Amino acid sequence: MADKSGVRPGGRSARIQAAVHQAVRELQQREAPGELTVPAIAALAGVTPSTLYRRWGDLAQLLSDVALERVRPDGEPRDTGAYRGDLRAWLEQYIDEMATEPGRAIVRDILGCAAPANAGKCAEFIRQQLDVIRDRALARGEAIVDSDTLIDLVVAPVVYRLLFSVSAPSVDHALGLLDNTLRAAFRRAG
Repeated sequence: MADKSGVRPGGRSARIQAAVHQAVRELQQREAPGELTVPAIAALAGVTPSTLYRRWGDLAQLLSDVALERVRPDGEPRDTGAYRGDLRAWLEQYIDEMATEPGRAIVRDILGCAAPANAGKCAEFIRQQLDVIRDRALARGEAIVDSDTLIDLVVAPVVYRLLFSVSAPSVDHALGLLDNTLRAAFRRAG
């Protein structure tokens, strides 16, 4: 078996992935969702359809991978200097990005493939962002709420509305969930 530890990052594989992802994004801008095809993506990316099937298996997995790259955070959440402020700023940005029709389509694409790995990665991105906020607050000596509680009581209802509600979740509703969660947790902590 070949040792791949010396394989350099990037190279042809990275170029193909970048070209395919770019082709998907371009076609998503021009085509209706049902009109996107593997042959069209392959032609625009300059590869064969078999390359796409070999690497991604099917169109749903490819769309899920492209969507996952779009939700990957660019950096750490904004630091407002206070735990509650950091959480509010993160939640407002999350809803601003995800409550649009393109944002909602990204969530559907991530969940649209048979393999659940990308949904787990998406959840991990959220957890990482919340953990950064938590760690900053702990360093400042502030009381915090564990990330699982925030995911269960704030993020999950927002994602549910992204997926299943006719209207997108509002920032005010989400901030209300956050404030109720923090108030209840801090009251219990005494």
